[in-house]
Amino acid sequence: MSILTLSGSPSVQSRSGLVLAHLRTALEAAGERTRHLDLRDLPAGPLLAARVDDDAIAAATRAVAEAQVVVLATPVYKAAYSGLLKAFLDLLPQAGLRDKIVLPIATGGSLAHALAIDYALRPVLAALGSRQILPGIFAVDQQIETSASSDSGGVRQARFDAALSARLDEGLLRVRDALAHARIEVPLDALDVVPGAFVQRAAAAAVVAQRCTA
Repeated sequence: MSILTLSGSPSVQSRSGLVLAHLRTALEAAGERTRHLDLRDLPAGPLLAARVDDDAIAAATRAVAEAQVVVLATPVYKAAYSGLLKAFLDLLPQAGLRDKIVLPIATGGSLAHALAIDYALRPVLAALGSRQILPGIFAVDQQIETSASSDSGGVRQARFDAALSARLDEGLLRVRDALAHARIEVPLDALDVVPGAFVQRAAAAAVVAQRCTA
């Protein structure tokens, strides 16, 4: 199953982007297949004009449609997620997140913005038909220490405090657990026609569980 990581920050090197990159690296290290989309790379004119026929916009919406899991990250501005992310979500079909697992991530200057995930972003994700919205991860800017080394070409490196690191590890486990359940699901009507379906499902569950704990 494929995972799409989606950055809704207009900044080239944002804290939300660094958190997202960390999770993407961890998922790939765990053997998951990921694809990344930076919304800031989309052409502004077609994006703001809702030109879904534009090649870049069409490719971006297709990437969402093809993903089984969407991990999205956004900075919090004025107690809400970024306008860039809002403009893109408005382009998706009414059920653009149907049958998808979504993990929302947000960063902000203070804990006063922590409710932006539950009260601003989560309702939109639900309205788009998300199958399962995992508990969001909010990070205060002070929890993310950034630096640029000479051998990184000026690209900022991130270090997270213990509390945020623990939440990111928990978020990673939740994504993998949701994937494990999705992989072993068998349609109810198939159980009537496939001999040994219950046995096959139990065996698949055991294999996935073993991989997730490895």
